[in-house]
Amino acid sequence: MECFNKGIKLQARYYYPGRCNYHSGFMKKSGISFAQNLFKGKFVKNIYMALQAEDLDDQTKYRQILAIPYTGLVTFILDYIRRKSGLMVFFWSACLVFFGIACIVRINITGYFPISQILYHSFLGLIIFPVICIPVHELLHIIPYYISGARKIRVGMDLKQFLFYVTAHRHVATPLQFRIVAILPFLIISVAITLLVFLLPGLWKWSLSLFLFVHTTMCAGDFALLNFYRLNKKKKIYTWDDADLKMAYFYEEI
Repeated sequence: MECFNKGIKLQARYYYPGRCNYHSGFMKKSGISFAQNLFKGKFVKNIYMALQAEDLDDQTKYRQILAIPYTGLVTFILDYIRRKSGLMVFFWSACLVFFGIACIVRINITGYFPISQILYHSFLGLIIFPVICIPVHELLHIIPYYISGARKIRVGMDLKQFLFYVTAHRHVATPLQFRIVAILPFLIISVAITLLVFLLPGLWKWSLSLFLFVHTTMCAGDFALLNFYRLNKKKKIYTWDDADLKMAYFYEEI
């Protein structure tokens, strides 16, 4: 068993009754040091994994379980978006809830605004805002990739499949890294838009509630990948992409 709290030094201090303040200060400092070392040991070790793509070729430690060409991503997404799991129940429930919010807003604005303005804000929510949001969504994928050590990060699109994606060329992502990369845009953007729906007045509620629903459906690919990990939760899966060959590889730790 590997000890994650390496580098923690156990220290003993003797004190006399008249020096309680020193001991109290030391205990406080020791507690902070322990928390810092624990953080570095468990969290940073998982985030900053030193594995290279070549390391996964060691068949005594790793086994390739999936290879996906970028041209086959839609097939993969449609497959795993339909597979039952608690995660997919959450995803489809979120879609229904956000659609319900949009319907409630639409009912509430009936008779208060001209149809032309309603159609204009419908266009904003269904088309304009989602298109504008694409770079923001992809940036929120890039940030955790960059923090985890990836530097050869590329953004691409496949208009035939209507896909936009971020890939980190030959960067090995741990299960924790990949989950954070995949879920972050959904969490941040959904929370931000929900707040705006409740805070902004009138027709902005309508356009933004539509946008909230549409953006959630745009996250289907992210949830399909997360569902792949969910359905293989007993396996420790590492992944890396070859952006030149447009291939994604998944390896199981043996």
